[in-house]
Amino acid sequence: MNVLNILIAFFIAYILGSIPSAVWFGKLFHGIDVREHGSGNAGTANTIRVLGLKTGIPVLIVDLGKGWLAAMLPHFFSLAPSESAMLINFQIITGLAAIIGHIFPVFAGFRGGKGVATVFGVLLAIHPGVTLVCLAVFLVILILTGIVSVSSMSAGIAFPILLLTIFDTPSLAFKIFSVIVAIALLITHHNNIKRLLKGEEKKLFQKKPKVQESE
Repeated sequence: MNVLNILIAFFIAYILGSIPSAVWFGKLFHGIDVREHGSGNAGTANTIRVLGLKTGIPVLIVDLGKGWLAAMLPHFFSLAPSESAMLINFQIITGLAAIIGHIFPVFAGFRGGKGVATVFGVLLAIHPGVTLVCLAVFLVILILTGIVSVSSMSAGIAFPILLLTIFDTPSLAFKIFSVIVAIALLITHHNNIKRLLKGEEKKLFQKKPKVQESE
């Protein structure tokens, strides 16, 4: 086991996660920082609310892609045999580095987003089957409610349930990780939960005053 390769993979994963797509795209194409508008979150949902789909979709693709790429680094560095529990464990480590980078990005003053899209990218790299079913759960709930936070939490809760009952993995760490992801999503959405209980949580698409862009 090459410790240097592990450290390099972890560092690269964190740097990938630190790419603040919502912040950079907002400033580049609209002259604003999305963290100063809407929910104050540097993520896909807030970008769509504040800046629209044309900016939100690229943000989603980048955030998902950096999570996927980070979790694939153990493959690229050949840290463990393919499809082994050890390889999955390394993928969890580099995936976590990317998620931490997204939440605390070095390139954006350590003020990032909640990491939902990045988490999805990580899980897609590690276990595509259960992840795609969770995506279906997310989309169904989003269509029914129009609320991203409810959809994200529902998919997060479904993840460990599906993994432990229908799907399988050779890695005990990944099973534990699935539970941690579900709990973490609930924690990071605590403000959304408060707004939901008050009936104040906003839907993804609704009419609202346009953000005035800087000259």
